[in-house]
Amino acid sequence: MSHDPVPHVASSLRDLGPKAMRSPKLLTKEEITRIADHVLKGGEHATELEKEIAKKATHNPEGVVAEELAMLGKKILKDK
Repeated sequence: MSHDPVPHVASSLRDLGPKAMRSPKLLTKEEITRIADHVLKGGEHATELEKEIAKKATHNPEGVVAEELAMLGKKILKDK
């Protein structure tokens, strides 16, 4: 039995970064898309790998693995 909170749409990217790193599999489709959009459109100095993962997440949010989501979460925290 997991003690993680029930997933919900976070109010800001500041909430999504730590959530993506701490419990990436609890992110909703909307949250994954929001993270990916930030990396693609607003992320400063995103690497090619981060951009590739973000594109993948935009097209298929359920197909992104936990490690990739954690990487995008780190990117959001760097952009603060």
